[in-house]
Amino acid sequence: MIDAQNDLELPAMARTGPKDMHADYPSLEALYRALRDEDVAPSPGFSERIVLGEGPSHAAIMFVGEQPGDQEDQLDRPFVGPAGKLLDECLTDAKISRADSFLTNAVKRFKFSPRGKRRLHQTPAAGDITHYRWWLEQEVRLVNPLVVVALGATALHALSGRKQTLGPVRGQLLPWENRLLLPTVHPSFLLRLHDQQGRAIEREKFVRDLRKAAETARSR
Repeated sequence: MIDAQNDLELPAMARTGPKDMHADYPSLEALYRALRDEDVAPSPGFSERIVLGEGPSHAAIMFVGEQPGDQEDQLDRPFVGPAGKLLDECLTDAKISRADSFLTNAVKRFKFSPRGKRRLHQTPAAGDITHYRWWLEQEVRLVNPLVVVALGATALHALSGRKQTLGPVRGQLLPWENRLLLPTVHPSFLLRLHDQQGRAIEREKFVRDLRKAAETARSR
């Protein structure tokens, strides 16, 4: 059920994409071939590798994160690093099968700053988010999920088309693009919490958000 106090209709995503902005790709495979063939990193500091989405082509729930991390970039898969492992645990607690879900990122490349042998995560800029917004829109169109879960403020920005504070809408079901959007935190947020009690509380809130998404998808 949609939260009555939040029947906000979010704006459609701006169309900024490939040369043929009217392209109507028939499948994710075709979309991803075009992305890999046409994409150039939107700003300095990005990896050369594009990390694509993963999951069933018509999943009921789509999870959208910020961008691939260092391990995701190396393994060419989304959500396989520390945040991804925590997400897997929380999905299990929420009774969601990762295998039945579609996972992707708002920004398709890892943006980093080199520090010796390490590559430190850099937050994507607004221009980076805009650069990949058209491609994300096409992923949503082709997967056609019942519920899209925005993991963090960058994902919410990419999906809603505007920068906004996550807190006021966290865990709420928002009508969007003929489906429902549920914003929540990115699992990396939990990893940054050093207080064990605080992390446990936030983890339970996160699982509650995921469970809400699952129950909503099952009821539609």
